[in-house]
Amino acid sequence: MNNKQIIFKKRPSGYPDQSTWELQSNTLPQLSEGEILIQQHYVSLDPAMRGWMNDTKSYISPIEIDAVMRAGSIGIVIKNNGNPKFDIGDIVTSWGGVQQYVITDGEGWYKVDTDIKNMPVHVGLFGMPGMTAYFGILEVGKIKEGDIVLISGAAGAVGSTVGQIAKIKGCKVIGIAGTKEKCDYLINELGFDDVINYKTENIYTALKKKCPTGVDVFFDNVGGKILDAALSKLRMHARVVVCGAISQYNNKTKINGPSNYLSLLVTRSTMQGMVVMDYSKKFGEAGKQMGAWRKEGKLKSKEDIYEGIENFQETYDRLFSGNKHGKLILKVID
Repeated sequence: MNNKQIIFKKRPSGYPDQSTWELQSNTLPQLSEGEILIQQHYVSLDPAMRGWMNDTKSYISPIEIDAVMRAGSIGIVIKNNGNPKFDIGDIVTSWGGVQQYVITDGEGWYKVDTDIKNMPVHVGLFGMPGMTAYFGILEVGKIKEGDIVLISGAAGAVGSTVGQIAKIKGCKVIGIAGTKEKCDYLINELGFDDVINYKTENIYTALKKKCPTGVDVFFDNVGGKILDAALSKLRMHARVVVCGAISQYNNKTKINGPSNYLSLLVTRSTMQGMVVMDYSKKFGEAGKQMGAWRKEGKLKSKEDIYEGIENFQETYDRLFSGNKHGKLILKVID
């Protein structure tokens, strides 16, 4: 059996190009005692992948050159050489990377109670993006009923879930997105109270109009100018959740930091970074709660699925072009 893999070949300067990765087809070795073979069906594409390519200090070690490109994934156990924790047919999820098959002793892999048609939900709403949203807005954002919550990157997998959870908790929610279609989706499908199209509206003018009394929580996925503008609208004791900064990930120069940071002092606000792995021991309880909300119709998700491991680069590009709708996922099974 051959395993098609996306191999990380070169650390990019600025935006990754065709030289960053290489598609390889390698023969699978025989299973050792205690190992399982997983046939992967879907891999998750996330903005954080860009940061993992940099050889700099971060919350996780950088991807090594000539390693399989790191990514969350989900698949099915198709062979088992004496591993007592898994059965053939189990649907499992972990950091399988961008490849069609994984051989593992099972460490770090978790069974998913689902069927094939629901696999994409488990790398989105019930995967890293959903967990990031849940703990980011509840544990770091510390929302309470009546809060005014502003979200950048609001139509993405994390932002859209953050907004829905905030609505469930009785908050007023304003989303920032970059197309009319995405803004309409936030209002009409997800129940956001208001939206800002940052490509057609002046962000400062829009914030003044749509958040006239300021914001209690700003959940930031974008950074840059939008973060700077949001800092100018903080209410007393506001919370800024730093989840990501997609506008800055491909910079060849220094990251553009906020000039309005003194708003934190004036309003006695906090600004805190959020890394989802810090909450891994509580993923189970979060999954149960989000599953209940989903059954009640209070929590929706949209999966944007593309096919073919050969199309990894083209699909990855959608993360930064904005040409996606919801959770970006690549189907890698032939």
